[in-house]
Amino acid sequence: MRYLKLLMAGLLLALPVLATADSKDLPGSAVWYFHIDLDEMRKNGPGQGVYDWLRDEAFTDIKNDAGVDLDKELDSLTAFSLEDAGPVIVFEGKFSQETKDKVMTFVAADGDITPLKSSGKTYYHFSGNDDDESLSLSGGDIEIDIESLEDEAWVSLALKNKILVTGSEEQMQGLLANNGKIAGANSHKGALLVLSAEKTMLQAGMNSAAMGDDGDSDWNSNILRNTEQVAFLMAAAADKLALEARLITTEPEMAESLASVVRGLVSLMAFSDEMDEEMVAVLQGTRVVASGNSLSISLALDPALVVRTLGE
Repeated sequence: MRYLKLLMAGLLLALPVLATADSKDLPGSAVWYFHIDLDEMRKNGPGQGVYDWLRDEAFTDIKNDAGVDLDKELDSLTAFSLEDAGPVIVFEGKFSQETKDKVMTFVAADGDITPLKSSGKTYYHFSGNDDDESLSLSGGDIEIDIESLEDEAWVSLALKNKILVTGSEEQMQGLLANNGKIAGANSHKGALLVLSAEKTMLQAGMNSAAMGDDGDSDWNSNILRNTEQVAFLMAAAADKLALEARLITTEPEMAESLASVVRGLVSLMAFSDEMDEEMVAVLQGTRVVASGNSLSISLALDPALVVRTLGE
């Protein structure tokens, strides 16, 4: 199974955090985005096993620690970050009054519960932590840190079935004015690449250049230095989980070079003595396509195989 983990790690390629249906839903200055559709995942289909794993690894601990039952209340989470204004997080679901009260308690602990108003809707200022820790959501082996929210954030419970958290007051005011949608967003040159499918469960992507270069020479860092954008998708395809990663490279020759590397890795794994027949079939079905400066890697996995791998 370590080979499957290697392949999946290659697909994920250092995406920032555990999306949106179209690039028009993202502002032009977004440097990364992430979307998980738990409602689609928890349906009786290929995503159910992954959802059960996520519930066991994260949601149960969050419920025990914070008393918030994400399994029952959270339907989707969308996050993106702007280079000049910080992150935006939109939680969607049927949130109980008890959960809303806990959010307000969180705001009161390090913020100001004096209500602010924009477009007739209320929001609050959260001043952040004095110990320079980032906002963290943890449960089991799952942890998401949003360092850009460590100084301050704005929180609103005013929209039906939504909890909004933003890194700037201007972002909050824009979201409230547009019922949680992004004001003025539209498809445009340079917009982040967003992969989509009919039954999408997970989408993520980033502008690689905006993430910086730490100078390391490892394989992932070398790829990112020669990549402009990365996008990832997990969707249901019949009874399989379809995974796709797409890279937009700095030049066409780099896309061809990376395609050769990936095909070589897949071939080596398929001929390993440790590989079982199920894994060999997965590898043989992996599609690696380079076209211009775009590299696409896609495969379909048995959900049970994914769950077993996640559990190891």
